Amino acid sequence: MSVPPSLSPVFPPPLHIPRPLGTDAPATCEVPQFEPVRVRGGRYQLHRLLRHRRRALAAGLAITAAALVAAGPRAATDPLRAERTRGHPASQPVRRHAPPVDMVTAPVRIADAATVRLLRPGDRVDVIAAGDPAAGGEARVIARGVRVTKLPEPADAAGESGALVVLAVPRDTAARLVGASATARLAVTLC
Repeated sequence: MSVPPSLSPVFPPPLHIPRPLGTDAPATCEVPQFEPVRVRGGRYQLHRLLRHRRRALAAGLAITAAALVAAGPRAATDPLRAERTRGHPASQPVRRHAPPVDMVTAPVRIADAATVRLLRPGDRVDVIAAGDPAAGGEARVIARGVRVTKLPEPADAAGESGALVVLAVPRDTAARLVGASATARLAVTLC
């Protein structure tokens, strides 16, 4: 026969008696005596490095050379990368500079002297050869964007027409200017 829980006898909880302070910790134990741990050679590494300077220098140079070879261009292994330099994205090609052009000064007689009076040294002009319209000649550009270097004072010659202009042009353009001035009248336009 079981007794319902409501009718079971009630026992009081066990009493907990506090202990004096410090008695609830475990007993202490002594740490045994042992020799200190020493790393071999740590104290003398600098002295050893100074004694073997040549070895240290050779090792440093070898590491530097290996790093430079690893970071350098791969011309021997990859011919496509030989043309590129590091730091440029592949989508933007590296600009190649054109070789310098051999510039010469060429004196040119322009048919209209009033036009030449508008020019100043340093101006950029196009030189145009105007053919004879009766003979079916058309105007053509002989030199584009050439620089005016000098404007000589006009000589008092009644028989000459036009005015002289000195231009800085590439050597092959100077030859075209001389050829055109012999057969056509030259004019300039400011750029």
